[in-house]
Amino acid sequence: MVVDEAADGGLNRLFHALSDPTRRGVLRRCARGDLSVSQLAAEYPMSFAAVQKHVSVLEQAGLVSKRRRGREQLVRAEPDALARARRALDELEALWRGRVERMSSLLEPESPTPEAPAREPRHTEEHDPRKGPDQ
Repeated sequence: MVVDEAADGGLNRLFHALSDPTRRGVLRRCARGDLSVSQLAAEYPMSFAAVQKHVSVLEQAGLVSKRRRGREQLVRAEPDALARARRALDELEALWRGRVERMSSLLEPESPTPEAPAREPRHTEEHDPRKGPDQ
């Protein structure tokens, strides 16, 4: 399998950004509407600078974008980045489902071919002389 290094780096940044619960919270809030960094910071028990760093990680991953409105910087969610993450996860799921199906087919017992009917299993019990021939 050939891996596109540039795309892989972008996916690494994307999933790294999504790995933090604070950043996921910022992303959820921005998905409802544009918010200033100050509005975002008001909801978290951390410094304004810490929230700015979280927003910066989200921006580098392409999950949010910022624009100026007067003195404020508004943060907007970018849904296309989440679509990229979904596609990457879908590709991985398809890959692994295919592998599981191939392993399952290797583990299934072979079915008899039409030319060679299945043989009856042999009984390995020894004949008990106390029993009659019909038993």
